Amino acid sequence: MNLQKIDRRWIFLFMLVGVMLPLIFPIGFKIEVMPNTKAVYDLIDSAKPGDRILMSFDFDPGSGPELSPVATAITRHAIEKDLKIVYLALWPMGVNLGNLIYEKEKDNLIWGENFINLGYIAGGLVAIQSMGRNFTEVFPTDANGNSIHNFPILKDVKNFSDFAFVVSISAGTPGIKEWIMSAGDKYGLPVTGGTTAVSTPGFLPYVNTGQLHGIIGGLKQAAEYEMLIGQPGTATSGMDAQSIAHIIIIIFIIIGNIAWYRNRKQQKEAKK
Repeated sequence: MNLQKIDRRWIFLFMLVGVMLPLIFPIGFKIEVMPNTKAVYDLIDSAKPGDRILMSFDFDPGSGPELSPVATAITRHAIEKDLKIVYLALWPMGVNLGNLIYEKEKDNLIWGENFINLGYIAGGLVAIQSMGRNFTEVFPTDANGNSIHNFPILKDVKNFSDFAFVVSISAGTPGIKEWIMSAGDKYGLPVTGGTTAVSTPGFLPYVNTGQLHGIIGGLKQAAEYEMLIGQPGTATSGMDAQSIAHIIIIIFIIIGNIAWYRNRKQQKEAKK
């Protein structure tokens, strides 16, 4: 059999099967948990039942495959800790991305009691500063237009001092940096969050100075977080698929090199 003449469609088929199966049946390859992921987990795990937390959806659907698993895993951890979750968005499409997670987890959430989505607020840094002064003035209604005074979850809320910390899931500006500069540095609200893998190195200086309590960088670290909370999700299956794809690529590279070596050896023998 001439390995160099393998129909490339077989390669495509192997790759398709290798990627699809882990997405349907997650394998759960063991992965090392990075310190930055553990720092995010520890902050959320240290919260007391009934504590109020902010989650800001500062990304759009383009970054959704990488960042929605981060937001989902943190939401599930907060539910497990019996925390009161307040969603908001500094990006317009963040509202719907938050609602998608709410729809998946709503069996454990009661709108207005232990969960609420306040919707989108324009202004970035200025909006965050305004929240720090008077939160309910910035958000007089929830994402559905209902007065927040109708909901127990926001009873007696005045400013950032009524929240345990803020989680920003960020793909750019406004996002984590703005939360650090205003909510963190000015008002003393602990800040943590997640971002795309390519953006993660830019936030490490903030982690090193203590301004940012860890960072979840992309799908790999989202899978780490899922492992920490014991709830494998789309990040875990995504990393499984990626690992299998890499293994298949390596196997075909090896096959290609064996085929080239055998062919070269045969050519040399034919010249003798």
